[in-house]
Amino acid sequence: MRLCLNVMKESIKMTNKFTDLNLPQSMTDTLNSMQYKEMTAIQEKSLPHILDGEDIIAKAKTGSGKTAAFGIGVLNKLNVKKFRIQSMIMCPTRELADQVAKELRSIARFQHNIKIITLCGGVPFMPQKHSLSHQAHIIVGTPGRILKHLKENSFSPSDIQTLVLDEADRMLDMGFSEDIHEIISYIPTMRQTLLFSATYPENIQELGEKILMDPISVEVESTHTKTTINQEFYECDIDTKNKAVEYALAKYKAESTIIFCNTKVACDELADDLEDAGLDPLVLHSDLDQRDRDETLILFSNKSYPILIATDVAARGIDVKDIDLVINYDLPYDNEVYVHRIGRTARAGASGHAISFTDDKFRLDDLEDALDMNINLENISSLQTDEKYDIKSKYSTIFINGGKKAKVRAGDILGALTAGVGLGKNDIGKIDILPYCSYVAVKKELEQKAFDGLSNGKIKGKYFRVFLK
Repeated sequence: MRLCLNVMKESIKMTNKFTDLNLPQSMTDTLNSMQYKEMTAIQEKSLPHILDGEDIIAKAKTGSGKTAAFGIGVLNKLNVKKFRIQSMIMCPTRELADQVAKELRSIARFQHNIKIITLCGGVPFMPQKHSLSHQAHIIVGTPGRILKHLKENSFSPSDIQTLVLDEADRMLDMGFSEDIHEIISYIPTMRQTLLFSATYPENIQELGEKILMDPISVEVESTHTKTTINQEFYECDIDTKNKAVEYALAKYKAESTIIFCNTKVACDELADDLEDAGLDPLVLHSDLDQRDRDETLILFSNKSYPILIATDVAARGIDVKDIDLVINYDLPYDNEVYVHRIGRTARAGASGHAISFTDDKFRLDDLEDALDMNINLENISSLQTDEKYDIKSKYSTIFINGGKKAKVRAGDILGALTAGVGLGKNDIGKIDILPYCSYVAVKKELEQKAFDGLSNGKIKGKYFRVFLK
């Protein structure tokens, strides 16, 4: 296939409102209900071309709104009456795939009976195969598990008309290149291909040359800029780092903080020290099984715990809104990883704060060149404080031993808590429904009332076991 970059069709008028696009009224109404009114830069530059059926190679970072960009295009093109897999979206991790599928399902409310299936490792294979036997419209998954299903003939790829590669650079970094090319050998050549990548290294160029047809090249300025993220750097050796983290948390009193460490050991040791200091951190690294990783992400994203300590591998795909503070306990070895990390506190142009600790001035010089900015390395004493601090979460989480397989919906849990227990809608936070269980966040001061009410009451006419997390 031919790769022809830097082509922009002047005939396509750029717009920043979804209502100006040629979308069904039902879709724009749904987008409006999701507070999607004006497009982000990546949506404004790519959506007209996507809707026009063209291939896209887009450079856009996490949090730029790229999921909605390709999601709207995929869903608008879908023939719902044709109950066959028409679109395939590949992601580097299960966490990202789950979040992409979740956003697509939210947008897909504009039309009934759109079925989206996730195909990822870490969960049993046969239930996925059984679900595919009943057909679907869209699959979202990781390359390894998608390829396994193709080899097992779990589904027919012959009706796929749109292929999306999300965070393609990460997939290649994780060694998925051969899997991606083998997957592409199964699907029709005549298709629309949308490739999104935060960076544009040589291997992305090579991949694009093989799988894209005359693509439109789209690039937006990173939303993770010096103006949106206040970056501070402190000289700090290994013996004083844990105390320095406590100082940073005390100074900024952030309601939601992610702390990045380069190793699992550092994560665990820091968590122990913060617990001794009276804080409630969560830990996320590869030693956790998939169920515990899912639960950890849910508890952090629904504001039940204010601090998450994570490694980069485990944190890939996290999409948590309103992160107030990112702390680099260790500077990453890769400059792009640094940008990804701090960008979690500046979603879609919001402002944020990032603190980094290091005693490696050579590494700092390299980062300074890469970011094209002057880095002022401050003494850790300027962060030190004796101020008392008590960072508490706004919500508590109740675990319910029933999920999608028991036909439990978010509305059922909301109804049980409002009509049954007497909570107001504003007392209830995020509700997550998984196949076999559910999680609901409630205001911390009402946790016992909510727990007692759900323990003694019914949800959708049934009793479920519940636990406080």
